[in-house]
Amino acid sequence: MKVVFFFSFLITVVISLNAQNYAKLVNPEIGTQGEGYMHCGFTYVGASYPFGMVQFTPSFFAPQRGFAINQISGGGCAQKGNFPVVPISGKISVSPNSMDSLPPYKTINEAYAGYLSVTMQDGSVGEFTVNERSGIARFLFPDHENTGTVIIGSGVNSTFVENSMVKITSAKTCEGFAEGGEFCGININNYRVYFAAEFDVQASETGFWMQDKILNNADRAFGRNAGAIFYFDTQTNKEVNYRIAISYVSIENAKQNLKASKTHTNFDEYKAYAEQVWNEYLGKIKVESENTDRVVQFYTHFYHALIHPNIVSDVNGEYMGADYQVHKTERGDHYSTYSVWDSYRTQAQLVAMLFPEKSSDMMQTLVEFADQSGGFGRWILANLETGIMQGDPTAILLSNSYAFGANDFDVESAYRHMRRGATIPHLHSQQVEIRPFLKEYEKGVAPASILLEYASADYAIGQFAKQAIGNETDAQFFMNRAQIWNSIYNPEINWLNSRNFDGSWKDITHDWREATYKDYMWMVPFNLNALIDTIGGKDFAEKRLDTLFVRLDASYHDDWYAAGNEPGFQIPWIYNWTNAPYKSSQTVHRIFSEIFSNEPSGLPGNDDAGAMGSWYVFASIGFYPMIPGVAGFTLSAPQFENITMELPGGTVNIRGGSSDKIYPVDLKLNGKKHASTWIDFDDIRSGATLEYKTSAKINKKWGVK
Repeated sequence: MKVVFFFSFLITVVISLNAQNYAKLVNPEIGTQGEGYMHCGFTYVGASYPFGMVQFTPSFFAPQRGFAINQISGGGCAQKGNFPVVPISGKISVSPNSMDSLPPYKTINEAYAGYLSVTMQDGSVGEFTVNERSGIARFLFPDHENTGTVIIGSGVNSTFVENSMVKITSAKTCEGFAEGGEFCGININNYRVYFAAEFDVQASETGFWMQDKILNNADRAFGRNAGAIFYFDTQTNKEVNYRIAISYVSIENAKQNLKASKTHTNFDEYKAYAEQVWNEYLGKIKVESENTDRVVQFYTHFYHALIHPNIVSDVNGEYMGADYQVHKTERGDHYSTYSVWDSYRTQAQLVAMLFPEKSSDMMQTLVEFADQSGGFGRWILANLETGIMQGDPTAILLSNSYAFGANDFDVESAYRHMRRGATIPHLHSQQVEIRPFLKEYEKGVAPASILLEYASADYAIGQFAKQAIGNETDAQFFMNRAQIWNSIYNPEINWLNSRNFDGSWKDITHDWREATYKDYMWMVPFNLNALIDTIGGKDFAEKRLDTLFVRLDASYHDDWYAAGNEPGFQIPWIYNWTNAPYKSSQTVHRIFSEIFSNEPSGLPGNDDAGAMGSWYVFASIGFYPMIPGVAGFTLSAPQFENITMELPGGTVNIRGGSSDKIYPVDLKLNGKKHASTWIDFDDIRSGATLEYKTSAKINKKWGVK
């Protein structure tokens, strides 16, 4: 069946290229498999809507538990997976309990952006699509059974649920709630997700299960490993349709979301609408190439970049605030799922430059979260600051987003929170300290990777103070303080090196989060010239980079490069600061060829809510947003012959790229020679044409300063 699916997928790709159906160029299987934490994308195969509230999919972490209505794309640890639904041929006689004993789907029939079709082990077929706030499914039961069963887990998700409730309100409807469960090993049961669901036909019989018991005479079910059961007479009609909506505020709001989301009359119309919306979003960047495989990868990674942050406010504007009170949006939608330590490097800039209104609403959400919680969070899930990862990444994300076009949010309040978080020790966002080791950072003795993250944040805050606020004094203070990175330069070994609090040197292997000192060496993106001068100049830096890129598939503690890990996202382009800019293009294209592929295991690391996908998009068009808070790109050779980006201010055309001729020989910007490896966003913001001449042979002259 996999061979049949792949063959049909290739046919779909050829047709789609001719018809410009970008949704069908997406292969959601990419990133759904892999070995080990660092070599798997942790993406899902199911249906999503651009930045939408729901994700209708088998959970990456527990596919046997059915088709859940929420899941983080690329989150590297078990989470969410609420209210899983499963079609079953025939009537069940044993409680589903935890749903772990259910067989996962057998085959994928078709999958693309906004749509999934699978065949179950028993011959039932499930089709899934979504709109902005609801999931829609069509279940087709086999001919040999006269009863079709649909189960909905209320006390089941991808981890565990201790507190839940489900109530059947008619032969066609049910509703309930569940508490959060676990996220990356943290128990986060202090938020609830509510749901309301309905079928298009009446059930012939209903029931519940709790733990190992089926309940036929109850009016609701509670707690862990519980859910609702609907039996349908399928003697004459084998099709049952299902819709579900959620809310983080109340069951009533979930019901309102469900009602408002009833925008079409049948499954095929919902499916067609999801496809249409994805085509509008994905069509913002059009690429042309004879390398169909690379085109499929591009649109898949672009698709991954447009799933999160996702809406968490209801159709009436209500959302659960970071102060655990119900609030109402004054403008736009309210968002969550901010994997900020990851997304500030790539995704924030991509979304801001293509969708500034959406991005502005996302930034306003972060400001409101800080207003309600005491400050910016690092990893926000639902209405909670989870405290995952390190640094002060939200300050960078806001500054990056502003620089790249998202400026319709409360910048004064944003800056106030940035400044407070960066200058007041022990300030908290909810229960999480915003900048641990702040006093030690100011002395240059904070743990090394934290110190480097704070330095990037300071530089970004300085840029925001200058650009958004017009406060030159603060701008200089923060950009000057960012130079504290040099306090951890150890001249005895010529590496950046963590210090003890008394100033003495630690072992070189200490204090590097999710990477090694060889990766973090290059995490001074705002002052690479000074870093390179410090360690011995351009030729020395080139040779040191060469030793890192001997391989591209490192795990956290290997000595070579990890293509799928955020601390190293920018490193291939650092050759542009040496005397060998051609190696930037060479290395990026090596990553395309050696690490990425159009296979389920073809994503080298956690996609992390679109961060890795955004890296691929930028690398493909030959741009990388290197400097925190600065609107511009360092360049490499694009991998496509023709690229068209529709920015709000105008169309950007990039011509002359190639997946084979990977070395730049010449570049013209709007017809004039452009010899630099850097381009300001202002140069293309209102539209531009970049014309590359590339070669399969190394050209050592282009871009050398």
